This record gives sequence, structure tokens and C-alpha cells, in this order.
Amino acid sequence: MSNGVDLLAIAAHRDDAELTCGGTLAKAVRAGHRVGILDLTQGEAGTRGDAATRAAEAERAAAALGVHLRLNAGLPDAHLANDEASRATLVGLVRATRPRVVILPFPMGRHPDHRVAAELGRDACYLAGLAKYGPPGEPHRPFKILHALAYREDPVKPSFVVDISETFEAKMRAIRCYASQFSGAKAAGEIHPTGQDLYELIHVQSAHYGSLIRSRTASRTSVTRRWKWKTCCSLACNPCSR
Repeated sequence: MSNGVDLLAIAAHRDDAELTCGGTLAKAVRAGHRVGILDLTQGEAGTRGDAATRAAEAERAAAALGVHLRLNAGLPDAHLANDEASRATLVGLVRATRPRVVILPFPMGRHPDHRVAAELGRDACYLAGLAKYGPPGEPHRPFKILHALAYREDPVKPSFVVDISETFEAKMRAIRCYASQFSGAKAAGEIHPTGQDLYELIHVQSAHYGSLIRSRTASRTSVTRRWKWKTCCSLACNPCSR
């Protein structure tokens, strides 16, 4: 099966993509797009669980979302760096998957891996388009980079929100696959920092952003430039829509 995708979410850790943009990924799948997730680390430094457990959870979560591809870059957890070796690894994976649209973490955050993942992903997406840049593979530069905002109040407002009313349950099924991380959890670090029940908090905050567009639930996204477009999903196949 081809590794090519229309939409690729790049995240620091297994479970990050599900928490921040899982509903959007599932929605793109249902719209007929090929969707992938690239986890940069194996989560080996996490307080809860271990790399092998999280790998199995990630596969189940990917199935719950319906994504076509899930890869792992094998970079060091809690030690992500935007260095030449890491950029070369990521450039090779971007060229292999050839996404039209990439979703990255928001470039601000308490966890250093989240901040570095945003910068590393942005730089690798640019370098992947340079014909003379070293790693193997045909040059490819994604058409657009988006940033998935964490559920805490980041210092920017979303550029747009995505209606995930029809895929919210798929998102929640995917998150629940990470029992090693979230079973009995009352928060999830900077993603969900309060003492509320985690799953209740996700629903409340998704409903809040859904209310902004008169839908049941929505997820938040930021872009670095303003473009004209119809929907988040149409961006993956029609460059004229943005």
C-alpha cells in the first residue's frame, strides 16, 4: 500500500494527535482523503506506561480514527531537538508520505517537545522541497501547514474551528485507547490542565468551540497566513480553495 497521504498530523507523542485534532483527522477520512499520523517519539520517557504499551495503544487509536497510516520517527522522547539529524529524518518521512496538508502542534507550550515538534516540523516541511537537500526521496513541500491548538487558552485565538460533531465519538474512542495515560486521569498536562474528569472536560471544551459555529462540537486550528478556502478538508485536495 502506498504511504502517500493527503493530510498528515505530526505530533511529539503518541496520543497528542488524538487529543488535539483527532476529530478533524476522522472527518477527513470520512470525506475520502488519505490521512496519516507521524509520532516523533515513542513516549519512552513518559511518567505513565512504556513505549511498547503506547505503541499498541496507538495502533488501536489509529484504527478508531480510521487513518490509513501511522509512522514513528523514533526520535528521543523529552529530548526532541531541531538539529540536522532530526530534520533529515523528518524530511525523509515527509518526502515518503507527500502530504498536501500538515497539522503541527501549536508552537507555544509548556512541554518542550511540543514546542520543538512545531519548529522541527515546520522546518522539515520547507527543507523537504529543496531538490539539493540531502535525504533521499523526490523533493516535496506540503501545500499548507496548520497548527492544532491545545485545549488550554493559548495566547492566540483560532483562525478557524472545524465542526467535528459527526466524528466526536470516534475521537473519544481513540483517546480512550490510551488507558496507560488517561485511565482515571483528572487532567492531561497542558492539554487539559484542570482537575475535571478528562473525558468530561474534552466534551465541554469541544462543545464550547462548537457553539461558536452553531455545531455540537468543534476543534481549534491556527494558520500562519490568511487564505480563502471552503473547508479544512477541501484544502487537502484542492489548492484553489485556499
